[in-house]
Amino acid sequence: MKKRVFIIHGWGGSPEGGCLPWLKSKLEKNNFEVIAPQMPNTEEPKIREWVPHLSKLVGSVDENTFFVGHSIGCQAIMRYLEKTGGKTGGALYLAGWFVLENLPEEEIEIAREWTETPIDLEKVKDATKNHVLIISDNDPFGGFEKNKEMFSRLGAKIIILPGAEHIENLELPVALEEIIDLTK
Repeated sequence: MKKRVFIIHGWGGSPEGGCLPWLKSKLEKNNFEVIAPQMPNTEEPKIREWVPHLSKLVGSVDENTFFVGHSIGCQAIMRYLEKTGGKTGGALYLAGWFVLENLPEEEIEIAREWTETPIDLEKVKDATKNHVLIISDNDPFGGFEKNKEMFSRLGAKIIILPGAEHIENLELPVALEEIIDLTK
């Protein structure tokens, strides 16, 4: 059975941003089915829109279903996983977060529901045992130590990219290596 990878972009982003098109292309060349949707209302993302949208796209899950998220896309994936009830193969989080800092005032309000609505980490762990976080030590949206701590509660493998800010590189070989490793 062909392995499926869902790539979920970040806030204000698109499937064409950062390393996502590069990663999609590389995974397709490795015989993965890759789905990289445009998420709804990307300038003002809402849990009640993003999670059902992802759920509809994914359909039924199995251990050949994998996820890659960037920034708020990681949040959407975890919130989907806590509700799915099925077992998936794994998730790779790029610049994933639970807390944010240094946001402009208007973005604090948009982020509030994401940062203040708890995620049941035990349910996320039940949905998939394989988590990898790639995070930078100087992400301008901060929360480095707290975000590392929260992802370690998931049992995530944590990879720190020094000086990579919000991980918006055009190519990210470590992400490709990690998602391929997750699928083995």
